[in-house]
Amino acid sequence: MSPAPRGTAIPDETTLTVALVGPDEQLRKAVALALSGHPGLRLQEFSTFPPNVDHLHQRLAQQNDVVIVEVEGDPERAFELAEGLCASGRTYVMAYSTRVDMRLAVRFMRAGVREFFTLPLDPAEVSAALMRASTPRAAPALQDGKKTGKLFVFLGSKGGCGVTTLASNFALALAQESDSSTILMDLGLPLGDVAINLGIVTEYSIATALENPARLDANLLSTLVVKHSSGLSVLPAPTDLPEAQATKDAVDKLLKVSRDIYDFVVVDAGSRIDLMDSNLFEDSGIIYLVTQVGISEMRTANRMIVKYFAQRDENLQIVINRYKTSDAVFDENQITKALTRPSQWKIPDDYTAARRTRETASPMLMTDSEISQTIRLMAKTAAGLLAEKSSKRGFFSFLR
Repeated sequence: MSPAPRGTAIPDETTLTVALVGPDEQLRKAVALALSGHPGLRLQEFSTFPPNVDHLHQRLAQQNDVVIVEVEGDPERAFELAEGLCASGRTYVMAYSTRVDMRLAVRFMRAGVREFFTLPLDPAEVSAALMRASTPRAAPALQDGKKTGKLFVFLGSKGGCGVTTLASNFALALAQESDSSTILMDLGLPLGDVAINLGIVTEYSIATALENPARLDANLLSTLVVKHSSGLSVLPAPTDLPEAQATKDAVDKLLKVSRDIYDFVVVDAGSRIDLMDSNLFEDSGIIYLVTQVGISEMRTANRMIVKYFAQRDENLQIVINRYKTSDAVFDENQITKALTRPSQWKIPDDYTAARRTRETASPMLMTDSEISQTIRLMAKTAAGLLAEKSSKRGFFSFLR
Protein backbone atom coordinates (compact mmCIF):
# COMPACT_ATOMS: atom_id res chain seq x y z
CA MET A 1 0.00 0.00 0.00
CA SER A 2 1.45 3.35 -1.01
CA PRO A 3 1.93 6.01 1.63
CA ALA A 4 -0.62 8.72 2.17
CA PRO A 5 -0.59 11.61 -0.30
CA ARG A 6 1.73 14.37 0.77
CA GLY A 7 0.03 17.03 2.85
CA THR A 8 -2.77 14.78 4.10
CA ALA A 9 -0.98 12.85 6.84
CA ILE A 10 -1.67 13.42 10.49
CA PRO A 11 0.53 16.21 11.89
CA ASP A 12 3.61 14.87 13.66
CA GLU A 13 2.67 16.50 16.93
CA THR A 14 -0.67 14.65 17.00
CA THR A 15 -0.72 11.12 18.39
CA LEU A 16 -3.67 8.90 17.67
CA THR A 17 -4.08 5.63 19.52
CA VAL A 18 -5.85 3.19 17.21
CA ALA A 19 -7.32 -0.25 18.00
CA LEU A 20 -7.88 -2.59 15.07
CA VAL A 21 -10.35 -5.39 15.81
CA GLY A 22 -10.50 -8.04 13.07
CA PRO A 23 -10.76 -11.86 13.32
CA ASP A 24 -9.75 -12.29 9.66
CA GLU A 25 -5.97 -11.97 9.79
CA GLN A 26 -5.52 -11.28 6.08
CA LEU A 27 -8.02 -8.42 6.09
CA ARG A 28 -6.72 -7.06 9.39
CA LYS A 29 -3.15 -7.00 8.08
CA ALA A 30 -4.31 -5.18 4.93
CA VAL A 31 -5.86 -2.45 7.07
CA ALA A 32 -2.81 -2.34 9.36
CA LEU A 33 -0.59 -1.89 6.30
CA ALA A 34 -2.71 1.02 5.09
CA LEU A 35 -2.34 2.65 8.50
CA SER A 36 1.40 2.04 8.81
CA GLY A 37 2.40 4.90 6.56
CA HIS A 38 0.87 7.54 8.80
CA PRO A 39 3.03 9.33 11.38
CA GLY A 40 1.71 10.09 14.84
CA LEU A 41 -0.24 6.84 15.10
CA ARG A 42 0.02 4.01 17.64
CA LEU A 43 -1.71 0.81 16.55
CA GLN A 44 -2.88 -2.15 18.63
CA GLU A 45 -4.41 -5.21 16.94
CA PHE A 46 -7.09 -7.54 18.33
CA SER A 47 -7.61 -10.83 16.50
CA THR A 48 -10.86 -11.92 18.17
CA PHE A 49 -14.13 -10.64 19.57
CA PRO A 50 -14.11 -11.79 23.22
CA PRO A 51 -17.31 -13.18 24.76
CA ASN A 52 -17.79 -10.11 26.96
CA VAL A 53 -18.24 -7.40 24.34
CA ASP A 54 -19.44 -4.88 26.94
CA HIS A 55 -16.14 -5.18 28.79
CA LEU A 56 -14.18 -4.86 25.57
CA HIS A 57 -15.86 -1.70 24.34
CA GLN A 58 -15.34 -0.05 27.73
CA ARG A 59 -11.67 -0.94 27.64
CA LEU A 60 -11.23 0.13 24.03
CA ALA A 61 -13.04 3.42 24.61
CA GLN A 62 -10.83 4.24 27.58
CA GLN A 63 -7.54 3.43 25.85
CA ASN A 64 -8.03 4.46 22.23
CA ASP A 65 -8.97 7.50 20.19
CA VAL A 66 -9.99 5.41 17.19
CA VAL A 67 -11.39 1.88 16.95
CA ILE A 68 -11.62 0.13 13.57
CA VAL A 69 -13.91 -2.92 13.47
CA GLU A 70 -14.10 -5.72 10.91
CA VAL A 71 -17.65 -6.43 9.72
CA GLU A 72 -16.83 -9.35 7.41
CA GLY A 73 -17.10 -12.53 9.47
CA ASP A 74 -19.62 -11.74 12.21
CA PRO A 75 -21.63 -8.59 11.37
CA GLU A 76 -23.89 -8.90 14.43
CA ARG A 77 -21.00 -9.15 16.89
CA ALA A 78 -19.25 -6.31 15.08
CA PHE A 79 -22.41 -4.20 15.24
CA GLU A 80 -22.80 -4.87 18.97
CA LEU A 81 -19.24 -3.74 19.57
CA ALA A 82 -19.52 -0.67 17.33
CA GLU A 83 -22.82 0.39 18.88
CA GLY A 84 -21.38 0.16 22.40
CA LEU A 85 -18.30 2.16 21.41
CA CYS A 86 -20.40 4.86 19.77
CA ALA A 87 -22.66 5.07 22.81
CA SER A 88 -19.64 5.86 24.98
CA GLY A 89 -19.05 9.02 22.95
CA ARG A 90 -15.32 8.86 23.60
CA THR A 91 -14.00 7.20 20.45
CA TYR A 92 -14.03 7.70 16.69
CA VAL A 93 -15.38 4.42 15.32
CA MET A 94 -14.69 3.06 11.83
CA ALA A 95 -15.65 -0.22 10.16
CA TYR A 96 -14.46 -2.18 7.15
CA SER A 97 -15.59 -5.00 4.88
CA THR A 98 -14.89 -6.45 1.45
CA ARG A 99 -18.58 -6.34 0.60
CA VAL A 100 -20.23 -3.33 -1.03
CA ASP A 101 -23.43 -3.48 1.01
CA MET A 102 -25.14 -0.09 1.32
CA ARG A 103 -27.80 -1.36 3.72
CA LEU A 104 -25.15 -2.76 6.06
CA ALA A 105 -23.10 0.44 5.87
CA VAL A 106 -26.12 2.61 6.65
CA ARG A 107 -27.02 0.40 9.63
CA PHE A 108 -23.56 0.90 11.14
CA MET A 109 -23.61 4.58 10.32
CA ARG A 110 -26.94 5.02 12.10
CA ALA A 111 -25.37 3.43 15.17
CA GLY A 112 -22.75 6.20 15.09
CA VAL A 113 -19.90 4.71 13.03
CA ARG A 114 -18.05 7.58 11.37
CA GLU A 115 -16.36 5.81 8.44
CA PHE A 116 -17.21 2.60 6.56
CA PHE A 117 -14.40 1.34 4.29
CA THR A 118 -14.66 -1.20 1.49
CA LEU A 119 -11.49 -3.18 0.81
CA PRO A 120 -9.18 -2.78 -1.04
CA LEU A 121 -8.56 0.52 0.73
CA ASP A 122 -8.02 3.84 -0.98
CA PRO A 123 -4.96 5.51 0.66
CA ALA A 124 -6.42 8.99 0.19
CA GLU A 125 -9.68 7.91 1.82
CA VAL A 126 -7.83 6.46 4.82
CA SER A 127 -5.72 9.63 5.16
CA ALA A 128 -8.80 11.84 5.10
CA ALA A 129 -10.54 9.67 7.70
CA LEU A 130 -7.55 9.82 10.06
CA MET A 131 -7.40 13.59 9.67
CA ARG A 132 -11.08 13.81 10.65
CA ALA A 133 -10.43 11.50 13.59
CA SER A 134 -7.62 13.72 14.84
CA THR A 135 -9.57 16.98 14.53
CA PRO A 136 -11.96 16.57 17.50
CA ARG A 137 -9.01 15.97 19.84
CA ALA A 138 -7.19 19.14 18.80
CA ALA A 139 -10.24 21.34 18.30
CA PRO A 140 -13.64 20.03 19.32
CA ALA A 141 -16.48 20.97 17.03
CA LEU A 142 -18.18 23.00 19.72
CA GLN A 143 -16.27 24.81 22.42
CA ASP A 144 -17.85 26.49 25.43
CA GLY A 145 -18.82 29.99 24.40
CA LYS A 146 -18.61 29.27 20.66
CA LYS A 147 -21.24 31.20 18.76
CA THR A 148 -23.97 29.36 16.90
CA GLY A 149 -23.38 29.24 13.17
CA LYS A 150 -25.13 31.80 11.02
CA LEU A 151 -28.16 30.55 9.07
CA PHE A 152 -29.00 31.54 5.48
CA VAL A 153 -32.19 30.13 3.91
CA PHE A 154 -33.07 30.41 0.22
CA LEU A 155 -36.81 30.18 -0.39
CA GLY A 156 -38.59 30.42 -3.73
CA SER A 157 -41.88 32.18 -4.33
CA LYS A 158 -42.57 29.45 -6.91
CA GLY A 159 -40.83 26.42 -8.33
CA GLY A 160 -38.48 27.25 -11.19
CA CYS A 161 -37.33 30.59 -9.79
CA GLY A 162 -33.73 29.40 -9.64
CA VAL A 163 -33.48 28.87 -5.88
CA THR A 164 -31.11 25.91 -6.13
CA THR A 165 -28.73 27.66 -8.52
CA LEU A 166 -28.55 30.72 -6.28
CA ALA A 167 -28.24 28.76 -3.01
CA SER A 168 -25.53 26.47 -4.41
CA ASN A 169 -23.40 29.26 -5.84
CA PHE A 170 -23.94 31.51 -2.81
CA ALA A 171 -22.72 28.73 -0.47
CA LEU A 172 -19.73 28.12 -2.73
CA ALA A 173 -18.85 31.82 -2.73
CA LEU A 174 -19.34 32.03 1.03
CA ALA A 175 -16.90 29.16 1.63
CA GLN A 176 -14.33 30.65 -0.74
CA GLU A 177 -14.54 34.28 0.30
CA SER A 178 -14.84 33.85 4.07
CA ASP A 179 -12.51 30.86 4.47
CA SER A 180 -14.93 29.71 7.19
CA SER A 181 -16.54 26.30 7.67
CA THR A 182 -19.68 26.24 5.53
CA ILE A 183 -22.33 23.61 4.85
CA LEU A 184 -25.01 23.59 2.16
CA MET A 185 -28.11 21.49 2.83
CA ASP A 186 -30.67 20.52 0.20
CA LEU A 187 -34.17 20.58 1.68
CA GLY A 188 -35.77 20.86 -1.74
CA LEU A 189 -37.36 17.46 -1.19
CA PRO A 190 -38.44 15.05 -2.49
CA LEU A 191 -35.86 15.51 -5.26
CA GLY A 192 -33.40 18.39 -4.95
CA ASP A 193 -30.71 19.32 -7.46
CA VAL A 194 -27.90 20.80 -5.35
CA ALA A 195 -25.56 17.90 -6.14
CA ILE A 196 -26.15 18.32 -9.87
CA ASN A 197 -25.56 22.07 -9.68
CA LEU A 198 -22.20 21.52 -8.00
CA GLY A 199 -21.21 18.50 -10.07
CA ILE A 200 -20.73 16.17 -7.11
CA VAL A 201 -21.66 12.56 -6.39
CA THR A 202 -22.25 11.14 -2.91
CA GLU A 203 -23.41 7.89 -1.34
CA TYR A 204 -25.50 9.45 1.42
CA SER A 205 -28.11 12.19 1.61
CA ILE A 206 -30.05 14.46 3.92
CA ALA A 207 -32.77 11.79 4.12
CA THR A 208 -30.60 9.64 6.39
CA ALA A 209 -30.15 12.54 8.80
CA LEU A 210 -33.86 13.39 8.83
CA GLU A 211 -34.93 9.76 9.31
CA ASN A 212 -32.81 9.41 12.47
CA PRO A 213 -33.10 12.62 14.53
CA ALA A 214 -32.57 10.75 17.81
CA ARG A 215 -29.15 9.50 16.64
CA LEU A 216 -28.16 12.62 14.75
CA ASP A 217 -25.01 14.23 16.10
CA ALA A 218 -21.74 15.68 14.83
CA ASN A 219 -20.33 12.19 14.25
CA LEU A 220 -23.22 11.01 12.08
CA LEU A 221 -23.40 14.28 10.16
CA SER A 222 -19.71 14.10 9.27
CA THR A 223 -20.27 10.71 7.60
CA LEU A 224 -23.12 12.03 5.47
CA VAL A 225 -21.62 15.21 4.00
CA VAL A 226 -19.45 15.30 0.91
CA LYS A 227 -16.71 17.89 0.43
CA HIS A 228 -16.68 20.02 -2.69
CA SER A 229 -13.23 20.89 -4.04
CA SER A 230 -13.75 24.43 -2.71
CA GLY A 231 -13.95 23.12 0.88
CA LEU A 232 -17.75 23.51 1.02
CA SER A 233 -19.53 20.66 2.84
CA VAL A 234 -22.66 19.48 1.05
CA LEU A 235 -25.60 17.46 2.37
CA PRO A 236 -27.56 16.68 -0.81
CA ALA A 237 -31.10 15.49 -1.38
CA PRO A 238 -31.60 11.76 -2.06
CA THR A 239 -31.51 10.46 -5.61
CA ASP A 240 -34.58 8.32 -4.89
CA LEU A 241 -37.93 9.38 -3.50
CA PRO A 242 -37.71 9.30 0.33
CA GLU A 243 -40.06 6.93 2.07
CA ALA A 244 -41.20 9.46 4.69
CA GLN A 245 -41.62 13.21 4.96
CA ALA A 246 -39.25 15.23 7.13
CA THR A 247 -40.77 16.23 10.45
CA LYS A 248 -40.36 19.60 12.12
CA ASP A 249 -38.41 18.01 14.99
CA ALA A 250 -36.04 16.30 12.57
CA VAL A 251 -35.36 19.55 10.69
CA ASP A 252 -34.81 21.41 13.97
CA LYS A 253 -32.35 18.77 15.18
CA LEU A 254 -30.41 18.86 11.91
CA LEU A 255 -30.17 22.65 12.05
CA LYS A 256 -28.98 22.61 15.66
CA VAL A 257 -26.26 20.04 15.01
CA SER A 258 -25.14 21.84 11.86
CA ARG A 259 -25.02 25.27 13.51
CA ASP A 260 -23.03 23.85 16.40
CA ILE A 261 -20.36 22.64 13.96
CA TYR A 262 -20.26 25.10 11.07
CA ASP A 263 -19.75 28.85 10.96
CA PHE A 264 -22.24 29.21 8.10
CA VAL A 265 -25.25 27.02 7.30
CA VAL A 266 -26.89 27.57 3.90
CA VAL A 267 -30.20 25.85 3.14
CA ASP A 268 -31.90 25.37 -0.19
CA ALA A 269 -35.50 25.26 1.05
CA GLY A 270 -37.11 25.15 -2.39
CA SER A 271 -40.67 26.37 -1.82
CA ARG A 272 -41.08 24.59 1.54
CA ILE A 273 -43.62 26.84 3.24
CA ASP A 274 -44.80 23.68 5.03
CA LEU A 275 -41.76 24.11 7.31
CA MET A 276 -42.64 27.65 8.41
CA ASP A 277 -43.15 26.52 12.01
CA SER A 278 -39.66 24.99 12.16
CA ASN A 279 -36.43 26.68 13.22
CA LEU A 280 -35.57 27.00 9.55
CA PHE A 281 -37.33 30.35 9.61
CA GLU A 282 -36.38 31.54 13.07
CA ASP A 283 -35.79 35.26 13.52
CA SER A 284 -32.00 35.02 13.79
CA GLY A 285 -31.64 33.50 10.31
CA ILE A 286 -31.52 35.46 7.08
CA ILE A 287 -34.17 34.56 4.51
CA TYR A 288 -33.42 35.13 0.84
CA LEU A 289 -36.83 35.17 -0.83
CA VAL A 290 -36.23 34.44 -4.52
CA THR A 291 -38.72 35.61 -7.12
CA GLN A 292 -38.91 36.90 -10.69
CA VAL A 293 -40.54 39.87 -12.40
CA GLY A 294 -43.82 38.32 -13.41
CA ILE A 295 -47.42 38.61 -12.29
CA SER A 296 -47.66 35.09 -10.86
CA GLU A 297 -44.25 35.15 -9.12
CA MET A 298 -44.70 38.60 -7.57
CA ARG A 299 -48.27 37.84 -6.47
CA THR A 300 -47.07 34.71 -4.66
CA ALA A 301 -44.10 36.58 -3.15
CA ASN A 302 -46.47 39.29 -1.90
CA ARG A 303 -48.70 36.74 -0.19
CA MET A 304 -45.71 35.04 1.44
CA ILE A 305 -44.27 38.31 2.71
CA VAL A 306 -47.58 39.51 4.13
CA LYS A 307 -48.39 36.22 5.83
CA TYR A 308 -45.00 35.01 7.05
CA PHE A 309 -42.44 37.82 6.95
CA ALA A 310 -44.28 41.08 7.59
CA GLN A 311 -42.38 41.63 10.86
CA ARG A 312 -38.94 40.92 9.42
CA ASP A 313 -36.66 43.77 8.53
CA GLU A 314 -33.08 43.27 7.35
CA ASN A 315 -33.33 39.52 7.97
CA LEU A 316 -35.58 39.22 4.93
CA GLN A 317 -33.77 39.94 1.68
CA ILE A 318 -35.67 39.86 -1.58
CA VAL A 319 -33.75 38.48 -4.55
CA ILE A 320 -35.12 39.12 -8.05
CA ASN A 321 -33.65 36.46 -10.29
CA ARG A 322 -33.15 36.63 -14.07
CA TYR A 323 -33.65 40.40 -13.96
CA LYS A 324 -33.58 42.15 -17.33
CA THR A 325 -34.00 45.92 -17.38
CA SER A 326 -34.38 46.18 -21.17
CA ASP A 327 -37.73 44.43 -21.36
CA ALA A 328 -39.05 44.66 -17.79
CA VAL A 329 -42.85 44.66 -17.72
CA PHE A 330 -42.88 46.52 -14.41
CA ASP A 331 -40.78 49.49 -13.34
CA GLU A 332 -38.93 49.75 -10.02
CA ASN A 333 -41.80 51.49 -8.20
CA GLN A 334 -44.31 48.88 -9.32
CA ILE A 335 -42.03 46.04 -8.20
CA THR A 336 -41.51 47.65 -4.80
CA LYS A 337 -45.23 48.19 -4.35
CA ALA A 338 -46.04 44.62 -5.35
CA LEU A 339 -43.48 43.19 -2.91
CA THR A 340 -44.32 45.71 -0.14
CA ARG A 341 -40.62 46.66 0.07
CA PRO A 342 -37.59 47.20 -2.16
CA SER A 343 -35.54 44.25 -3.35
CA GLN A 344 -32.01 43.93 -2.02
CA TRP A 345 -30.56 41.92 -4.90
CA LYS A 346 -31.11 41.66 -8.65
CA ILE A 347 -29.46 38.73 -10.39
CA PRO A 348 -28.88 39.56 -14.07
CA ASP A 349 -30.46 37.44 -16.79
CA ASP A 350 -27.35 36.06 -18.51
CA TYR A 351 -28.47 33.27 -20.83
CA THR A 352 -25.00 32.70 -22.28
CA ALA A 353 -23.39 32.13 -18.88
CA ALA A 354 -26.27 29.92 -17.71
CA ARG A 355 -26.08 27.77 -20.84
CA ARG A 356 -22.30 27.40 -20.52
CA THR A 357 -22.58 26.12 -16.95
CA ARG A 358 -25.26 23.61 -17.95
CA GLU A 359 -23.19 22.26 -20.80
CA THR A 360 -19.99 21.97 -18.72
CA ALA A 361 -21.71 20.82 -15.49
CA SER A 362 -19.76 23.43 -13.53
CA PRO A 363 -21.09 25.95 -10.98
CA MET A 364 -22.15 29.38 -12.22
CA LEU A 365 -19.65 30.91 -9.82
CA MET A 366 -16.78 29.56 -11.89
CA THR A 367 -17.72 31.76 -14.85
CA ASP A 368 -16.65 35.36 -15.32
CA SER A 369 -20.12 36.84 -15.55
CA GLU A 370 -22.35 39.47 -14.01
CA ILE A 371 -24.23 36.69 -12.26
CA SER A 372 -21.12 35.35 -10.50
CA GLN A 373 -20.05 38.89 -9.57
CA THR A 374 -23.41 39.61 -7.96
CA ILE A 375 -23.49 36.31 -6.07
CA ARG A 376 -19.96 36.90 -4.74
CA LEU A 377 -21.06 40.32 -3.56
CA MET A 378 -24.05 38.75 -1.78
CA ALA A 379 -21.77 36.25 -0.05
CA LYS A 380 -19.23 38.87 1.02
CA THR A 381 -22.01 41.02 2.42
CA ALA A 382 -23.50 38.05 4.29
CA ALA A 383 -20.11 37.17 5.78
CA GLY A 384 -19.50 40.76 6.86
CA LEU A 385 -16.49 41.11 4.58
CA LEU A 386 -17.64 44.04 2.51
CA ALA A 387 -17.36 46.72 5.20
CA GLU A 388 -14.12 45.20 6.48
CA LYS A 389 -12.33 45.27 3.12
CA SER A 390 -13.85 48.28 1.40
CA SER A 391 -11.77 50.65 3.50
CA LYS A 392 -8.60 48.99 2.21
CA ARG A 393 -9.60 48.56 -1.43
CA GLY A 394 -12.03 50.25 -3.75
CA PHE A 395 -15.59 48.97 -3.85
CA PHE A 396 -15.38 47.74 -7.43
CA SER A 397 -12.29 45.65 -6.76
CA PHE A 398 -14.60 43.08 -5.20
CA LEU A 399 -16.31 42.36 -8.50
CA ARG A 400 -14.11 39.80 -10.10
